[in-house]
Amino acid sequence: MYPYHNKIKQRIKNGELESYYFCDNYPKIGECLVFVFKTEPVLRPIRPHKYYEYMNILENQDKINLEDEE
Repeated sequence: MYPYHNKIKQRIKNGELESYYFCDNYPKIGECLVFVFKTEPVLRPIRPHKYYEYMNILENQDKINLEDEE
């Protein structure tokens, strides 16, 4: 089985994450969090039951991005 979430977390850690957004009607999934990466595959949807795994990662990523802007 493909380690979907492990790969996404590694890509975030590697600085490949460009942005993210919440979507109510993603094709074949419905509600999800969508990560937008700089490299292929660009879009990676996350189902609601996995949101909790990404909240701390995203908070830390946002802090890093703010520090980089200063």
